[in-house]
Amino acid sequence: MNLWESVRMAFTALAANKGRSLLTILGVVIGVGAVIGMVAVGQGAREEVLESVQGLGSNLIFAASAGDVPGGQPLSLEDAEAIANLPGVSKVAPEIGGSLTVSYRGETSRSSVSGVTPEYEQVRNATVALGRFISRSDVDRSARVAVIGLETADDLGTRDLLGKKIDLGGVPFTVIGLLEPKGAAGPVNPDQTVLVPINTAITRLVGSDSLSGLSVEVGDPDRMDEVSKAMTRLLRQRHDLVEGAQDDFFVTTQVDILDAVGTITTVLTALLGGIAGISLVVGGIGIMNIMLVSVTERTREIGIRKAIGARRWDILAQFLVESVALSLFGGGVGIVIGFLMAVGAEPLLGFPGVVTPSAVLLAFAVSAAIGIFFGVYPAWKASRQDPIEALRYE
Repeated sequence: MNLWESVRMAFTALAANKGRSLLTILGVVIGVGAVIGMVAVGQGAREEVLESVQGLGSNLIFAASAGDVPGGQPLSLEDAEAIANLPGVSKVAPEIGGSLTVSYRGETSRSSVSGVTPEYEQVRNATVALGRFISRSDVDRSARVAVIGLETADDLGTRDLLGKKIDLGGVPFTVIGLLEPKGAAGPVNPDQTVLVPINTAITRLVGSDSLSGLSVEVGDPDRMDEVSKAMTRLLRQRHDLVEGAQDDFFVTTQVDILDAVGTITTVLTALLGGIAGISLVVGGIGIMNIMLVSVTERTREIGIRKAIGARRWDILAQFLVESVALSLFGGGVGIVIGFLMAVGAEPLLGFPGVVTPSAVLLAFAVSAAIGIFFGVYPAWKASRQDPIEALRYE
């Protein structure tokens, strides 16, 4: 008997027990759907975070004070000016500030308020949707003006804020611009922010000239590592750190952040896929169980087929094809469900799931492998039946 005949007979046997066949493939459907859906969610989260980090700007190096170092010095505007003179540095954007309550006509929002310079607009890719950005004149005269993110504007009840006065920690500021939305980057949300001139922040809001951090734009991406090391040497020299002393600052490149985020999200995606994959194993066990029951129920059929000349291979092929057919059909339905889970992720999680061809091929291949792996023993058991004993079976 050829393979095609084995396939035909296998599907005839499965069609004769439709309810049992559908219940058997349910485990595979859930397993494949869960694997594709979870991997899609993990991949979508990875791309969302990476896109947000890249949206902060390009070719960036970040520096911040290490507050837990005894005797450490905070970063200062003088540090920022010194870094701006390093070879390879295009622009430096110092920041100072923290979290403050913003209010407008009775509506309030807890937002990140940062004192910045005009360089911030280019270095941090802060595009103004309406109005204008902070100018050098605003910084020099410590003007009480502000550029706000759209989420902050929404929290205040309106986006019609140009020229209006908002209250920052009890100090009135005139809104001169609204930023285009960029999306959250992990714990940082650039859409829920208020930017003011750095000198204004020092004199009116913070009362200190210690920087919360600074961003450095490097002209040539190939010089990122070189500039990062030069910044470290310069800051150690300016902060009078002797050889062997711990840095009282952090210097991190955007590449380092992207690599770290990529590694973490890849591990989480693999973990989600692995957990979901357990249900595939459960589905495979279900297939083996049903196939063993089927072998027992069809013992006389096996005996008759062997009595009229069927070989062990013919019996093995028929039952193995049945097992693989159950698994592949379940895998196909599971792929569709996985796609639906990926599509449904956006309204629930705020970002779309990303279904990659490799994930689909892997899930489908695993479902076929499960059909073979868990179908081999029942098929082998069926092929080893003694025809005389099988014909006697009641």
